[in-house]
Formats: sequence, C-alpha cells, structure tokens
Amino acid sequence: MIEVRNLCKSFVNGTRRVDVLSEVDLKVAAGERVAVVGASGAGKTSLMHILGALDHPTSGDVRYDGQDIFRLKGADLDAFRNRTLGFVFQFHQLLPEFSALENVMLPALIARWPRSRAELAARELLSDVGLEPRLSHKPGELSGGEQQRVAIARALIMSPRVLLADEPTGNLDSNTSESIYRLLMRLHEARGLTLVIVTHDAHLAAVLDRVVHMADGRIVG
Repeated sequence: MIEVRNLCKSFVNGTRRVDVLSEVDLKVAAGERVAVVGASGAGKTSLMHILGALDHPTSGDVRYDGQDIFRLKGADLDAFRNRTLGFVFQFHQLLPEFSALENVMLPALIARWPRSRAELAARELLSDVGLEPRLSHKPGELSGGEQQRVAIARALIMSPRVLLADEPTGNLDSNTSESIYRLLMRLHEARGLTLVIVTHDAHLAAVLDRVVHMADGRIVG
C-alpha cells in the first residue's frame, strides 16, 4: 500500500547541508503492522512526517496505492491526508480549550461534516476507546493515557486506512503503555488498519509484524 523510493530530506544550515534522510526505500503492505526503531536523531520522525504528508521530501517518491502523493498540491494534498491518514503524536497535540468530544470532532468539522454527524461519530469512538464518561473533560483534566486515547480517537474519526504513530507511549508509564498497545492492536484488527509506529519500546516492536531499523537517516535493517 505504501511505497517509499529513494527518499531524501536535507536542510541548509548556513553554508552546510544537513542530510536527515538519505536514499530511504520502504514498502508497507496493506494491513501490515510495522515498527520503526533507532537512536534519537536517526531520522524516524522526519520519515513519519513525510509519510504523513506533514512535510515534503527534498527528493524521492512517496506512493499510496501507486499514487505519488507529493504530486498533489494545496487542497488536494490536504484532502488526501484528511481522508487516508491518521496521525498520533507523542505529545497528543490536543487543543486545551476544547473538551475531549470537541477535540475528536475537529477533523470531521474541518471536512465540513454536519455537526450532528461529527458528534455522533466522536461519541462512538470515545466510547470505543473507553472514555465515554469523560466526553466533557478538557485535556488538562485527563491523565496522560486518557489524553492519548482521545488523540487516537481523533486520528480515527475520518476512518483512515493508515495510522501513523510517533512514540505514542513515549510519555506514559509501563502499565498505561501496555493498555495503549492493546488498544492499538484491537483497533488494527477491528478496522483493518495499516500501522506504522515509531517506538523505543522493544516490547511494542516485538508484537508487530516487522521491525525497520534506522541509523543516520538510512534504513539499515
């Protein structure tokens, strides 16, 4: 489903070019669960941001079902991202002034769903991730694990085919991390998701279908 070919990403720092990704090739099959591991600075987050169309590569292709997504421009790329991809960040990225329900509704409202439809879908998702009693709570009133469950629900409201997660348990204790792992595995099975997860957690990586190792901006195994 996902094919990355000769992907490179560089920045210019003064007179020096910094290569953060170099000649990355990667294929992910539909429904596959892939862990991306490596030391800090290996290029994992840069790769995830490009897979999620949150950043553009310097060169190379990223194809979903054969379509080079970076040939899409502006609103077309935004629509692809909103329709096909869900993204879960380490630090949740929830809006602090909105309730859990409102945070989950937001992508659907941006896509111009009727408010009643968006609210119904958000309620169902929050119930599915075990947060039905917490709909009206704002992020500051939720634990770290509860905030991550809200973020997962938000990532799924548009029924994406691919869920990208960048260190989804990086700030959680071991028991809470375990519950988030189980939730992600259950959602993968129930929704037929393709999962790509950046993680430092060897336990999570071990339960996925494949582990991709990165070092110095390259895939090394």
